[in-house]
Amino acid sequence: MKRLRTLTLTLTTVGLLALGVSLPSRDAAAQQKTLQEQVVGTWAYVSVDIVGADGSRVPLYGPNPQGLASFDGNGHYILLTARRGQAKFVSNNRNEGTPEENKAVVQGSIAHFGTYTVNEADKTITFHIETSTFPNWNGTEQKRPFTVTGDELKWTTPASSGGSAEVLLKRAK
Repeated sequence: MKRLRTLTLTLTTVGLLALGVSLPSRDAAAQQKTLQEQVVGTWAYVSVDIVGADGSRVPLYGPNPQGLASFDGNGHYILLTARRGQAKFVSNNRNEGTPEENKAVVQGSIAHFGTYTVNEADKTITFHIETSTFPNWNGTEQKRPFTVTGDELKWTTPASSGGSAEVLLKRAK
């Protein structure tokens, strides 16, 4: 009887050890995903900063921008970024905004959608912009180096004013 118990305990222990070795941990499984797979999902904006050559930072859409970026598994995306706390239009009609109200909206937000591709080798994402609230981007491509670290997605964009724009997002829960 004692021998049977010892044999059962030994077999159970060996079986559990084998199971533990054969099942990857959650972190290991996440690390095995491609960059393309890691990008898929919905992301909330944390910051969009213009970074000067001297390392100085200026928040492009204020200190706490609002917005989402969504990437699907079929290569489609949509991005919307807006300055938090924009003033409401006095007329309560978006078609009757004053020049100042319209300017504040244009300078305080950006949106675009289309398709995207990820280059695993050089760790870049390319946005194939179909339509943007800035019409000069319609039909263009923008390639950006990026990283995914846990629940953070970060990319950089050349800024028209010099330096670069650093975009930081967190996975939406």
